[in-house]
Amino acid sequence: MTELLGKPVGDSINESLKGTIADLEGKGIVPTLAVVRVGAREDDLAYERGIKKKFSDMNCQVTVVELPEDVSQEDLDETVKALDNDSEIHGILLFRPLPKHLTDKNIVNTISSGKDVDCMGNANMAKLFAGDKDGFAPCTAQAVMEMISYYGIETKGKKITVIGRSLVIGKPVALMLIGANATVTVCHTKTADLKAECQAADIIVAAAGVAKMVTSDFVRPGQIVLDVGMNVDEEGKLCGDVDFAGVSETVDSITPVPRGVGSVTTSVLLKNTVTNASRTIL
Repeated sequence: MTELLGKPVGDSINESLKGTIADLEGKGIVPTLAVVRVGAREDDLAYERGIKKKFSDMNCQVTVVELPEDVSQEDLDETVKALDNDSEIHGILLFRPLPKHLTDKNIVNTISSGKDVDCMGNANMAKLFAGDKDGFAPCTAQAVMEMISYYGIETKGKKITVIGRSLVIGKPVALMLIGANATVTVCHTKTADLKAECQAADIIVAAAGVAKMVTSDFVRPGQIVLDVGMNVDEEGKLCGDVDFAGVSETVDSITPVPRGVGSVTTSVLLKNTVTNASRTIL
């Protein structure tokens, strides 16, 4: 069994960006991401710390806009609108889910595709559906594709089962895998015989958000498993959607949680922000 680690993938992305970042710096441009956070959820704060470290290490900037838990819908919308109109901001990331009294309905319809570096808006979703490479895919879905590319995993003609149908991972990664010439089956927690669908696959992408749901009887020898889940198990430990201990004894390759797909996500976020900053000088 081979562990497919995220760190070398992220390092490769970072290395590929150094020249562009230096060129931008020479022109007085520092790629800058605006993080909009409502309240102070611990998982948001942990992600924020990771983003800030990544950007700082690469001589890029993060501007955090913290809004109170009881912020009004109007103030949230106006905050994102102002950032969208700010020429010194090259990417916008809104932490979700939002408190129940808020919605992102107005934002997803108005955010510009260039600054929508995590594919929250409808414009980038439409580009993703159409296969338009000018748009940005959701960072975690793109991280899956970066893992596949880095490790030389063949997708052409392969049967890939995606477990999950969210707009954040499941549906986008399925579209991207179809674009990479895979034969994709999208499953979810209500799929009648999920076990059989997984056993039939060459590659499994687990992104349902259910801790350790993919067990050893879901897999067979020779498969590759990409675990995108980020959950907490009964012992309070971070785990994926895959029972790593059991599944890793059977399959050919697997991503661990943590240290797998999730660790690539911030590098993709950086890449998208740098890409949009580069477009400002064209």
